[in-house]
Amino acid sequence: MMVLDKIRTCWNVRSLLALILLIVVVGVPRITFADEVTDWNATATSAAAAVGLTGPRHTRVFAMAHAAMHDALNSIDRRYTPYALDMRADPNASPAAAVAAAAHDVLVHEISNQQAFFDAQYAASLAIIPDGVAKNNGIAVGQAAAAAILALRSMDGSTATVTYIPGTGPGDWQPTPPAFLAANLPGWGSVTPFALRNSSQFGPDRPEYFDLTSEEYTTDFNEVKIIGAVNSSIRTAEQSEIARFWYEGSGLGWNRLARIVSAQQGLDLWQNARLFGLLNFAMADGFIAGFETKYLYNFWRPVTAIRAADTDDNPNTVADVTWSSFLVTPNIPDYTSTHSVLGAAAAEVLARFFDDNVIPFTTTSGAPFPGITRSFTSFSQAAQENADSRVYAGIHFRTACEDGLKQGRKLGKFAVLHFLKKAK
Repeated sequence: MMVLDKIRTCWNVRSLLALILLIVVVGVPRITFADEVTDWNATATSAAAAVGLTGPRHTRVFAMAHAAMHDALNSIDRRYTPYALDMRADPNASPAAAVAAAAHDVLVHEISNQQAFFDAQYAASLAIIPDGVAKNNGIAVGQAAAAAILALRSMDGSTATVTYIPGTGPGDWQPTPPAFLAANLPGWGSVTPFALRNSSQFGPDRPEYFDLTSEEYTTDFNEVKIIGAVNSSIRTAEQSEIARFWYEGSGLGWNRLARIVSAQQGLDLWQNARLFGLLNFAMADGFIAGFETKYLYNFWRPVTAIRAADTDDNPNTVADVTWSSFLVTPNIPDYTSTHSVLGAAAAEVLARFFDDNVIPFTTTSGAPFPGITRSFTSFSQAAQENADSRVYAGIHFRTACEDGLKQGRKLGKFAVLHFLKKAK
């Protein structure tokens, strides 16, 4: 079987034993990081990247898997409030077995074409746990936690089919080049959120730049036209690098970032379960809320606006029918930028979890532009750069990014304040 991620250096005896036993028992390297929670987060990231599972669907799966891991652990030792499974398990049950079973069962159910990979990682996880009652009880509680979240989300609207007919007038979203794909998941805004009361809870008011003759629209239009063009003469080499660095699916990149910070901060198993639960609840809700906003307003993307500027009645916007964005425009409306929403939500969760926004870290990008390394001094700096990247890429207007940041900060704060709180 192909190895989907590189083995990290083994920092302790547990990791070394895992590697030795896996080579003997399973025959392939196990993905290892700090503990079972981050191991399974990395496993899910590798599997999602391998099958191209990005965007809203992958954040939903990650939120479910981490809800199950969190609930399994807190059934054994109630340190934080549960999410979907409120039960008391044997306090001597194996936490590692519980996490592995919870993650495995959710991921196999939701990404079934990667079952062989998940089964191999599961066998590796269990191989280093001594056989006996504790192991069996841990597996049982993990399976119960997975069953609980799968049942809770079974009717969440994520499989609904919604008919969407794009507009044809100035300001209306229309399919964009080069593939001119149909709108992606127009009904995702109706999916049941993980933390928010409803998808429109923090929905922004109608922005001024929807008036195509406004000063705000003119400013946004001319900025992205100049800096975001495929052949821009003013976009710097670093700005091009930033656009590529953040082009990866939001959830994958921010989970990788969180694993790095978690390792730096020395979090324990329960803390990681809570952190990654909150992080992925917020990002899953970021897509749900963001898509609700996108398809409420249906605003056109820069490439459409620039090519059709002679229809907008604005004398200060000049059409260029050959204009193309630096990177390919996703097939969803412009406002708000869900990339910006998710980045701000993730940064808010991280800053509130650690009670400190100013934590330096370095992280490296994944596909489709892997291997770019950038360093940051704070979570908010990363979120702002993430938002800026969409303008540099030529795929969002500035207002969509700035309002996306505001929307994301609100829902990230809400998730932390209302879910997985310290048990009394």
